[in-house]
Amino acid sequence: MNVTEPLTRINLLNSDFPNKSTGIINGQSSGLLNWNDIAYPQMYDLYQTLLSNFWKAQEINMQDDIKQWDLLSPKEQDVFLRINTQLASLDSLQTPTMTQVLDYVTDSSFKAIFAVVAQQEAVHNESYSYILSSLVPLREQNERFDQAKEDPIVQKRNQLILDAYEQFRQNPTPQHLFQLAVNSINLEGIYFYAGFAFFYNLARQQKMLKTSTMISYIQRDEMQHAYFISQFLRILLSENPKLHTKENVDYIYQTIAQAVELEKEWAAFILDGIEGIDLNEFAGYVEYLANKRFRQLGLPNYYEDRDNPMPWIQVFSDEMINETKSDFFEQKSRTYTKVSQSNGFDEL
Repeated sequence: MNVTEPLTRINLLNSDFPNKSTGIINGQSSGLLNWNDIAYPQMYDLYQTLLSNFWKAQEINMQDDIKQWDLLSPKEQDVFLRINTQLASLDSLQTPTMTQVLDYVTDSSFKAIFAVVAQQEAVHNESYSYILSSLVPLREQNERFDQAKEDPIVQKRNQLILDAYEQFRQNPTPQHLFQLAVNSINLEGIYFYAGFAFFYNLARQQKMLKTSTMISYIQRDEMQHAYFISQFLRILLSENPKLHTKENVDYIYQTIAQAVELEKEWAAFILDGIEGIDLNEFAGYVEYLANKRFRQLGLPNYYEDRDNPMPWIQVFSDEMINETKSDFFEQKSRTYTKVSQSNGFDEL
């Protein structure tokens, strides 16, 4: 396999090929999906885990947050709106990108999971709009989305992701698919956390709890998406040794480290002066998260090994959400699939 040659878009049906794919890219597959006959049976468990998370923004009644909105300080309101639209701008990239990727993936089980990921990202994007529509008029919503497009710090931060995604869009080679996947981990597993920390910090002050409930649902999806992409990457490298080079391992370290620095820079800008958030602790927290991403990829830690330096955020961890999918936020009884050793999710 030449890693720089364009991948071929997969025909919908290849009747002469087996149903069980012979490779996640450049393999042979009929295009028919029999979940009982797939190359990587663990993908069915992951698919079921993603489906068990199904939710809609409208499930969350925003009336309490609407009442609290005017009680936030002007700075809290400004940061709230900036982060909301900045997160929405990132999720806007994910749905079309994941949809494009599935056109070049041979294995039908992976196609199905990419389709679910794309759908969930569309739900996340709608959720940010739903929050905004509950709190501010349309004119201000539009102004804030324009602000997210034009802010130079946001542009710098998003360009890392956008470059890799556009590179694959224009020239869908195996190498560019590899780079897209690394940057998808950056987006899902690194970039959201300054924003999440802000909303969870409000929640621990009993502010805007409905928004934080929504964010907790989004966060759990994103953690699973990052895990799925890490498994996709590991299989991609395993099946295609020409991609499994020292240069590409270095690319993983360098690119995730770059995302960490951009997230720290964004946090220093957006969270400066927010009571309850220590920026030095947050910097260590992002490095702690990055080490988790490296371990999910089967790589050694890049940063100093440490416990979570923001222990207050533990109450918003995946395990806590998994126990109830209700909760400490809004006491709405739901059930999440429990996280286990097999699916690889660990604490925040």
